Amino acid sequence: MPVPDFSPGETLTSQAMDSIGLWLVKTQTVGTGVSSVEVTSAFSADYANYVITYTGGTTSASGPIRVQLGATTTGYYGTLIYGTYANALVSGNVNDNNGARFTFVGAGTTDFARLVCNLENPFAATRTFIFAGYVDAGNAGTYNGFLANNTSYTDFTLSPNSGTMTGGTIRVYGRRN
Repeated sequence: MPVPDFSPGETLTSQAMDSIGLWLVKTQTVGTGVSSVEVTSAFSADYANYVITYTGGTTSASGPIRVQLGATTTGYYGTLIYGTYANALVSGNVNDNNGARFTFVGAGTTDFARLVCNLENPFAATRTFIFAGYVDAGNAGTYNGFLANNTSYTDFTLSPNSGTMTGGTIRVYGRRN
């Protein structure tokens, strides 16, 4: 399918609009020196799957950026398999085993903070799955996991593993079914 090309003033048909893969659902700016950012009204019945990004900010300490759905603080399972930039082999793995949140979804340093993840079914009353690419100053890898409950969520919270976050923008996109 070709990329849609819209002109100013053009009447858009449902067929043209249906050709778009991602819709921006929510944008939220991160403040200065905050320990967490709650993003409300991010998920709804409009989409089954979402892409979340956080770019343009920094963290006061190097380490993971975590994702918590709603107020749920148990039942998070996931594994980060990673390697260092200096070594072509897998260096190790770390995991969440009935954790309080998804831990290794993004990363931050005093130079940058970034997070890109896919969430499947956060609004549906079924298990939620997460897939993310982890990149920090010394490692890169893939984090995959699920939340072991059947709860419907509309909100999520981003937080650094330690320290605070400053600046940048969180964006939530609904992925066309």
